[in-house]
Amino acid sequence: MSNTHDPIKQIKFLSQSLSNDKKPLSFFISAGCPLGVSMPEDEWPLIPAIKELSQKVNAELIKEGKEKLRFNDFLEEIKKDSKDHENIEAVLSFARSLKDVSVGGEARGFTNKELIEIEKEICSYIAKLINVELPKDITPYHKFASWIASIDRDKPIEIFTTNYDLLIEQALEETYVPYFDGFVGARNSFFDLRAIESNSIPQHWTRLWKIHGSLNWYQSKNAVHRSTGSNIQDQESHLIFPSHLKYDQSRKMPYLALIDHLTNSIKSEPAILITSGYSFNDEHINDAILNALKANPTSIVIALLFGKLSDYPRAEEIAKRRPNISLWAFDEAIIGTKKGKWEPSDTFEKEDNIAEVVRRIETNDPEDEQNKLISWELKLGDFARLGDFLQELVGIEIEEK
Repeated sequence: MSNTHDPIKQIKFLSQSLSNDKKPLSFFISAGCPLGVSMPEDEWPLIPAIKELSQKVNAELIKEGKEKLRFNDFLEEIKKDSKDHENIEAVLSFARSLKDVSVGGEARGFTNKELIEIEKEICSYIAKLINVELPKDITPYHKFASWIASIDRDKPIEIFTTNYDLLIEQALEETYVPYFDGFVGARNSFFDLRAIESNSIPQHWTRLWKIHGSLNWYQSKNAVHRSTGSNIQDQESHLIFPSHLKYDQSRKMPYLALIDHLTNSIKSEPAILITSGYSFNDEHINDAILNALKANPTSIVIALLFGKLSDYPRAEEIAKRRPNISLWAFDEAIIGTKKGKWEPSDTFEKEDNIAEVVRRIETNDPEDEQNKLISWELKLGDFARLGDFLQELVGIEIEEK
């Protein structure tokens, strides 16, 4: 007998978890979320997904007039190592690893100066592509921020993100949600590691942790800073995807400090982490989450996936081994290591906001056209639908108060 999972039961569990103000609750917002922002057809997406972003960067850096950069030769070196040249994070990490070993000589035929220039050009063009603003309409980001603003929690919301755009910041600020992102200061903000490690932050402030760096971060000789206002594009070195950062004698750089905090937020006490737009293709982050879940089996992760479950083989592999990781794709789910299709055990009322994210699908039976095949979809893996769901909860939270 095949397994099935009741989407109504799971949504009600999620609603109860979101309303529990005493249990640690975190969100992990990743690359797929900007795709949920509605835009005119000729302007969508607001920010491309990783593959499309990578293709745009590659095309820009090999175009006519940039032969001195030798980026085409650089891509050939990446292919020799069987690395994905259409994953800009892999490309950037490869450039940085070669740069580190080329000091005083060459690496793969590139001088240290050439590799520094390649890194700079990659970061500069990424910054240009992602330096965008949310449209004036209410977006899923605004709905997410409005939900945060509507609740009064004993435990503050923590937002982890691998995105280096400023869309979350914009939504929080336009919704007047106070937040702390690890930086202090107004003129030349600097990263305050002590505030993170001691958790000495006002309780009502949302925490925003940008694990892969940010468009408005840059590094000076002795510290990491955050740009403010219109001088973002003027920075010579945008500190994005800082996977190359390592321990600096007495201090940890932001990347390692934030990865540590992700782990600690899950393993320190029973907690819930909800992911959106994350495909489980970053092994560093997977390791951080898995190690925390092994250390604390009472914590859970609910991964909201866009599209079919079969599109996420790495996520499936992980969830089949860890009972406290649930995958909710459109067509199927893995809950408690068991894989199954969505199927409600009872009918549900249309006035409930459940009807907006659960959909009944009828298709013709290929063997008998008179017969209808019934299947179900749960679409919370679409960040736009998640935003709608949270917006509905805002009304519920206010009524309960």
